[in-house]
Amino acid sequence: MASCPMFFSNSSFISPIDISIAPLITGFAALYFPLCTIAACASCLILYHGQIRAQGKSHVEGPFRWPVVGAYFEAKRNLWRLHDWNLSYFRRSKTILIDFGLFVNVLTVDPKNVEYMLSTNFLNYPKGRTFCERFSDWLGNGILNADGEIWKRHRKIASYEFSPRKLRDFSCTVFREDALKFARILDLAAMSQEEVDCQDLCMRMTLDSICKVGFGVDLNCCSPSLPAIPFGIAFDSANVNTVNRQVSLFWKMMRFWDIGSEKQMRKNLETLDSFIYSIIKKRKAEIETAVNSGKEHVKEDLLSRFMTYRSADGEGYSDKDLRDAIMNFMVAGRDTTAVTLSWFIHSVCENPSVAESIRAELNNVLGDTQNLSYEKFASLLTYNSLSKMHFLHAAISETLRLYPAVPKDSKFAANDDVLPDGTTIKKGYALSFVPYSMGRMEFLWGSDACVFRPERWLKNGIFQPESPFKFTAFQAGPRTCLGKDSAYLQMKITAALLMSFLTFNLVPGQTIRYRLMSVLSMLNGIKVQVIRRH
Repeated sequence: MASCPMFFSNSSFISPIDISIAPLITGFAALYFPLCTIAACASCLILYHGQIRAQGKSHVEGPFRWPVVGAYFEAKRNLWRLHDWNLSYFRRSKTILIDFGLFVNVLTVDPKNVEYMLSTNFLNYPKGRTFCERFSDWLGNGILNADGEIWKRHRKIASYEFSPRKLRDFSCTVFREDALKFARILDLAAMSQEEVDCQDLCMRMTLDSICKVGFGVDLNCCSPSLPAIPFGIAFDSANVNTVNRQVSLFWKMMRFWDIGSEKQMRKNLETLDSFIYSIIKKRKAEIETAVNSGKEHVKEDLLSRFMTYRSADGEGYSDKDLRDAIMNFMVAGRDTTAVTLSWFIHSVCENPSVAESIRAELNNVLGDTQNLSYEKFASLLTYNSLSKMHFLHAAISETLRLYPAVPKDSKFAANDDVLPDGTTIKKGYALSFVPYSMGRMEFLWGSDACVFRPERWLKNGIFQPESPFKFTAFQAGPRTCLGKDSAYLQMKITAALLMSFLTFNLVPGQTIRYRLMSVLSMLNGIKVQVIRRH
């Protein structure tokens, strides 16, 4: 304890022994701290140089990598335009590397690499512990947040449940009803000459739809008063908070202490879970009542379908399994469809001839619809009639090419590997394919890659699909999106209804750019002026 009093200013606390060794300590300190600093810097440089050599990073293109921190500060500075920042490096190379010291991310727009990671060597590129951990309290062990045997089980059950025609017909009915509510709100705005935020309305519409198809519950988000919906607010906030974890170094600490965004996350999850579990409890009671009365419980929503599912050994879903399954379904199908419709409206506003081509096709497929009401017109939008609308399908696909709902998707290498283009991948690397950049690559789409041109998808007026490893909006391989057809169905119904009755003009002066989230949403929405056509 003799040396501790040296930290006090009162000299009466310093002993004779302390005084005698004080010059030695001072001299030692004068040499020790500079030496420590030099040694620490040298160690970091040696460690980083060794890391580069061991990981084979030096030959891969990308931003300049500083010792220890890598490209962290450049990435942080460009966070608001992250996808375009990545794109600037893809202009030089099809595969790039961005590292933050210990965290290394290889990104690629090369279809050969994409096919390799999503299909050929699928088992080596799972979601990974890092991703699953950050999303675990929101998505649980659902299909979007699972690997291995758990994912296989979810995928098998979901594939079975998504296939029946009854579910497709039920979804089609729901999508028409909600598109009509959306159109009526816009029609009122046209009458009153009010500006509207189409992204907000799209989010409301898809939340209504997803809750009907998922739970069999109508939240009425698109009622004329546009009410605040606690479940919807909590859902959106949980999405933002989860994405913040991707760039936060201290989210676990914040969660432990229940502060900041993690405190808000906890409250969001309480709201979401309370709602979902109450629906599960109510639906179980309905099923039990039906069984006890000798009647068949007939409901086509996914929750009811999952509840009645039994595996070969008679095992069904627990309440937690049901909660996770429905939450994952909502995350996959709600925001993705809403943001794509928002970017579609934006693209049509900037390319009025596209809207005219869609209207010409509607008249060609449906006949003269000039004097039809909204309701009568919507009734003509069946699965069969929509399948004949090739230009409309192309326009939505072109929107997804340039504005993919999920702009970047990452997996984590389970073992060392080498990509088809020769890039070395070490165990623990993140490997990402980047749909946002892929849609803008001239070597994939030609010199007009950045031009919105639906005709590129057509041959003799017939839609021509592209390889899913080139057009990656719905992933590819074993993880191909099961809701792809459902998403196209809702987008085509909504787009057809809106294009037939309304014209949209962008409100002047607004800046439309994306927000950094798991989906490519617009930072400030998209404000439009709406005009009735007839």
